[in-house]
Amino acid sequence: MSSPIIGSEALASGVLTRGQLRWNYRPILPDVHVLTDQSLTLRVRTISAWLWSGRRAIIAGQAAAALYGAEWVSEHAPIELVYPCGRPPAGIIARNERIDADEIVVRDGMLVTSEVRTALDLGRYLDRDEAVIHLDALARVGGVQSDPILMLAQRYPGSRGVARAAAAVHLMDAGSESPKETELRLILIDAGLRRPRTQIRVSEGSRVAFIDMGWDEPMVGLDYEGDHHRSERPTYVTDIGRYEMIERQGWNDLRVVSEHSPSFIVYRVTEAFGLRDWKYRRNRRRQCA
Repeated sequence: MSSPIIGSEALASGVLTRGQLRWNYRPILPDVHVLTDQSLTLRVRTISAWLWSGRRAIIAGQAAAALYGAEWVSEHAPIELVYPCGRPPAGIIARNERIDADEIVVRDGMLVTSEVRTALDLGRYLDRDEAVIHLDALARVGGVQSDPILMLAQRYPGSRGVARAAAAVHLMDAGSESPKETELRLILIDAGLRRPRTQIRVSEGSRVAFIDMGWDEPMVGLDYEGDHHRSERPTYVTDIGRYEMIERQGWNDLRVVSEHSPSFIVYRVTEAFGLRDWKYRRNRRRQCA
């Protein structure tokens, strides 16, 4: 049989005997079993939680985002459900809250919050930076945009986390390709710098490169370099030519690594602005949750 399964259903239908269920499967939720050698991936845990609810719950939050193909969701993330249950099992968050029919879709045979409702819930229940990371990933894979999310938020005035969600949604950017890029962008915005544009295309003949983020007028950009830029020789060699081409097109492309502090990053950017004699505009106030 496929896995996970509802044990009582398998026994009642005669597909499995009690011995087969006991020896070949293991319980992970009340009446929900997986094969003994089954890895408890996020997807397996999501299906299990839905089965545990009697197939009545609506999958929400990070688990829903993962079903849409969004990256960066931890395999250990809690499974969030819109489902009335006062004491769900460990690893499941059940919320008894309003949800309208147009906020529910069927995906992989399960009830799931729509992309717009999923985005709203990510903003409502996660800390700002984590919310923006997941919103960026959802926008990148699904194309969800801020206006429909903010319109949906108006349907729930005064509800928990709606104001916080609006702040996170305003910071969403589908151009982010990693959590580190999102974090870097938020550092710049929180420092009062003008919001950078992401995935800036730079070309020279047939050669094309994309800068992670930057500002067109002063031609100052930033690229976040993960460990693979140093440890993988082909990537390192390619990067040398890439950066030289970007510089020939007039860009000052600053490279950022994990060891750089927020204050050092901001210092380097403002110094680069000064070298270009560019009077950058600061935001009037820090964007926060």
